[in-house]
Amino acid sequence: MSHDPLFCPLRLGQLSLQNRIVMPPMTRSRAAQPGDVATDLMATYYAQRAGAGLIVSEGTQISPTGKGYAWTPGIYSPEQVAGWRKVTDAVHAKGGAIFAQLWHVGRVTHPDNIGGAQPVSASALRAEGVRVFVDKDNTPGFVETVTPRALSVEEIAGVVNEYRQAARNAIEAGFDGIELHGANGYLINQFLDSESNARTDQYGGSLQNRLRFLREVVEAVGGEIGMERVGVRLAPLTTLNGTVDADPEQTYTAAARLLGELGVVYLHIAEADWDDAPVMRGEFKQALREVYPGTLIYAGKYDAARARAAIAEGWADMVAFGRPFVANPDLPERIRHDLPWAPHDPATLFGGDAKGLTDYPKADGSAA
Repeated sequence: MSHDPLFCPLRLGQLSLQNRIVMPPMTRSRAAQPGDVATDLMATYYAQRAGAGLIVSEGTQISPTGKGYAWTPGIYSPEQVAGWRKVTDAVHAKGGAIFAQLWHVGRVTHPDNIGGAQPVSASALRAEGVRVFVDKDNTPGFVETVTPRALSVEEIAGVVNEYRQAARNAIEAGFDGIELHGANGYLINQFLDSESNARTDQYGGSLQNRLRFLREVVEAVGGEIGMERVGVRLAPLTTLNGTVDADPEQTYTAAARLLGELGVVYLHIAEADWDDAPVMRGEFKQALREVYPGTLIYAGKYDAARARAAIAEGWADMVAFGRPFVANPDLPERIRHDLPWAPHDPATLFGGDAKGLTDYPKADGSAA
């Protein structure tokens, strides 16, 4: 199948990837409590899917205040690092490669998730109408976000250092690299998009100022672990969690150019994929290709045919399949042999136990 674009090997930094298929980050909310620690069950889940050319872990918070949703894992404590080591060892034992997605949600949280503290953001602007998952006194449920407070310049430097330490922790946990979550309305996105950043200092106003936080975080983690181990995820057209940009093509072409200049190993573009979502124009994708020379990954309701076309046409190097990986632990083999894809059970996506996580069978009906 060497003629199949999805199964051509790819060099990613120091890694030799077996195919162009990515398992992207997907929140599953099954970390052990208390402590938000990755578990043996999570290790099984990721190892089952090690046939992907690259796995990017579910978002893992870099600090207690970076947590947006109940039961999500962290990577700031020794116990969390040890938990993730089980995951990376299991994936590597199956011949896979895995990056950790580093996550700070900023304003997309609630005091119940962060020890009663007020959430922080680029500006004191609430994510209107956004609800987050909390577990207050063993009573899980969804609540609306609250108004955050704007980070001071001194505090911004502290958050940048939290990203730096989280990147170091990820390498100590055995990850092959890290992905910065700069998409879907979380903290980096809150600085980047014009309508969520009302600052008047060096982090707000002009496009170059709004790019400053992204630049500083990338430089910090790249300086700590090497740019060949750093990827970044962006979502140019998404309006998830209330972040909107007045001119996304200009903003995100500039961001891609910056990331190319800094030398990050890949840029992961999350296309808007809900019903009636804005379509990402081919000209926009080509503009990103022209300004960013590294590996480009695209995600957003791709099937095998669209993925092959994206790679063959040259504007993507790898393609990520999100929900299909939930119910199809052997997804690359199903793609390779044109086998049907099983549907996932939406009721088991978030929280719970092995049901809907590790009990999906392979295409032949055998256990994964």
